[in-house]
Amino acid sequence: MLKELTQVAEMKVSYKPAIAKKPTIAKSSDAFQLIKNLFDESTIHLQEQFVVMYLNRANKVIGGIKLSQGGITGTVADPRIILGVALKAAATGIVLGHNHPNGNLKISRQDEALTQKIKQAAQIMDISLLDHIIIGTENNYLSMADEGMI
Repeated sequence: MLKELTQVAEMKVSYKPAIAKKPTIAKSSDAFQLIKNLFDESTIHLQEQFVVMYLNRANKVIGGIKLSQGGITGTVADPRIILGVALKAAATGIVLGHNHPNGNLKISRQDEALTQKIKQAAQIMDISLLDHIIIGTENNYLSMADEGMI
């Protein structure tokens, strides 16, 4: 039994917050202005991308990640990865973002279902889903929070 335990991979978790001044998210336009910088501008009109911003209790941005880049009509957003990063960063809030390369800002059933799935999973860990921003092609956006869907 002891020999089997020595073959288990060791894990290390660390947290080194940036000391620089962090921007604050007070409304959806703040989230949009910050989250759009996480997208790859060279492919934003061709491929769907999914990004996440992580916030502390004061709604100050800890950081953000580009989670995935997919095809013309979709990309993968794994809630386990989103929330795993949130836990490691000691985030208490998240803002999701993805683009619609066709420019249509209409919320799809898949967008709505994924948002609710992430919201419910995050609530279990006392992490708030603050918004899900959908970005179009003309530097415009739709906030699911503003639409009353979060």
